[in-house]
Amino acid sequence: MHTSLCRAAAVVSALSLAVLGAAPAEAAPPPLRVATYNIHAGAGEDGVFDLERTAAALRDLHADVIGLEEADVHWGERSEFADEAHALAAKLRMRVFFAPIYDLDPAAPGQPRRRFGVAILSRFPVLATENHEITRLSTQDPDPVPAPAPGFAEAVVAVRGTFVHFYATHLDYRPDPAVRARQVADMLAVLGQDRGPKILVGDFNADAAAPELGPLWTNLRDAAAGAGATYPAADPASRIDLVTVSPDVRVVGARTVATLASDHRPVVADVVVR
Repeated sequence: MHTSLCRAAAVVSALSLAVLGAAPAEAAPPPLRVATYNIHAGAGEDGVFDLERTAAALRDLHADVIGLEEADVHWGERSEFADEAHALAAKLRMRVFFAPIYDLDPAAPGQPRRRFGVAILSRFPVLATENHEITRLSTQDPDPVPAPAPGFAEAVVAVRGTFVHFYATHLDYRPDPAVRARQVADMLAVLGQDRGPKILVGDFNADAAAPELGPLWTNLRDAAAGAGATYPAADPASRIDLVTVSPDVRVVGARTVATLASDHRPVVADVVVR
């Protein structure tokens, strides 16, 4: 804004206060509820596929934006070849962006492609999306080597006039942390290209205190540090499902939710974006 316009605005504001009296204190912005949930391809802790149960667990979170991990889209018999990402979005009346990690040929000619990955559900408008590549060690290759592969989802969400970059991830599960360390570096490079509030959620397959996750904490904060363990769902011993936020996102509260709709427990966090 030009100096003259700033001065004019200041004069108008001063005159308004003189005539009307002091304005009431500005109301605090309403919190945004975000969540992460590894849905185990729609199967519960009991191993039974039940997408209605998954939808009910998600609905009970009352979240505005959710990151989903282990989502099947026409993948196979284990999930009845369902398009879980879009089916869950329809059940919850939310927008959806699906980011496949694997995109394979159909089981038979004429059938849809078999895809597996992460998804972002949002009650708010989604302005842009991207499926970023990070280093991965394929589970579909009998002799895999670390290589760039998709499945790091980003959605720019318009939250009451603020553009929030929301990311959903699923990191390598193997005991060797080397691939996860490279994935963290890759994700931070993506986040470094974006401006404004950032929220990164997902199944990190490592505790927040793990050394390979250490670089995250130079740019982000653990939003649910005291929320409790998330895996396995029946008797959780590890907190590997995380919600992380940039410094310009204020955390109001967070909790882990007890449910057996997956082999993981979901995590929800109430935040305020500036």
